[in-house]
Amino acid sequence: MDKFQKIELVLIMLILFVNLFFLISLKNPVIVSGLFFYESFSDKELQAPHDFVSPEDIEVYAEKIVINLKNYTISKYKDSGSMIPVLDNGANGIGIAPKSEKDIYVGDIITFKQGNNFIVHRVVEKGIDDYGIFFITKGDNNDFNDGKIRFSQIESILVAIIY
Repeated sequence: MDKFQKIELVLIMLILFVNLFFLISLKNPVIVSGLFFYESFSDKELQAPHDFVSPEDIEVYAEKIVINLKNYTISKYKDSGSMIPVLDNGANGIGIAPKSEKDIYVGDIITFKQGNNFIVHRVVEKGIDDYGIFFITKGDNNDFNDGKIRFSQIESILVAIIY
């Protein structure tokens, strides 16, 4: 193989690599954009969840504490590691069902359905596209976000954690 054939082979391989990279970017743009324009969510300060429970909703007695919430859910969590140290196996969560997209803020921790699984991650971005309002969520310990989440997928907003 002479010098020109080697150069030709390298150029063909480079073209194949660029085409493969382009095809991957069509399937999952988050991964590809992360390679060139890496912006780590861990480098950003996490926003705190919105305050859903006002002091008037909390009653303190000598023998108990009462939190007055409507449309609440109680949750236990699996040990996935994506939300440690905020959530871990054994934590108890209290969530409320949002009435609309306006009830969900960047920083909130939401439970949403993805396929047959329930995922509990933090909202890191809220936006709008041709299909309406969407939320970008991410586990606090994950490297990549979950993509666009629609309101119809959201089950609850975490308002309290009891360890």
